[in-house]
Amino acid sequence: MPLPLLWLGAAAISAFAVKELADDRKRQQQKRFYYRDVQSLDKLKSHESPVVQYPTDIFNTSEKVKPEIGAIVCCGVGGLLDHTGIWIGDDTIVELDGNGLIKAISVARFTKERSGKYIFIACDSKGKPIASELAAQRAQQQIFQYRDYHLIENNCHQFIWQCFKPDDDNLTTFKALNFRLARLFDRKIYWDICDC
Repeated sequence: MPLPLLWLGAAAISAFAVKELADDRKRQQQKRFYYRDVQSLDKLKSHESPVVQYPTDIFNTSEKVKPEIGAIVCCGVGGLLDHTGIWIGDDTIVELDGNGLIKAISVARFTKERSGKYIFIACDSKGKPIASELAAQRAQQQIFQYRDYHLIENNCHQFIWQCFKPDDDNLTTFKALNFRLARLFDRKIYWDICDC
């Protein structure tokens, strides 16, 4: 008898925690529009993350943003990972595939073999995509080239960062990509739903 009660208690605590996370996300979405100017990193406290809102299919994201050339997009993979690409226009995204091929694909194909329902786009606090036309050009120049793909050491996040900063140090995680993009653009990052 005590074991089912323990399960019920754990389920109740989990439900409460999920509700708190959803409420916090709503507060962050509302709070971003209180500021007249775009939120830069100069007022970021030492304990704060420059990424205010990560992409998720679990919690609602109310903002939908039209992509711009050179914008960073992502979708979920297995509920644990994120896959990134660069928007180059005409409903086309350049990505580094798991087989090492850099290719241009449609919006539908970007999510087709992945578990994420939505494509997200990195934006500033005013909903403007974080983008670089030069990064888009660099991505396009590499289409049909192969890389020695490695899930940790040479992945899609490294490819995206290399399009922005070709001679910079390697990175391996989605979090590291976000932190470097925030510093490069001096913006807090919000991952909004891509209206594509």
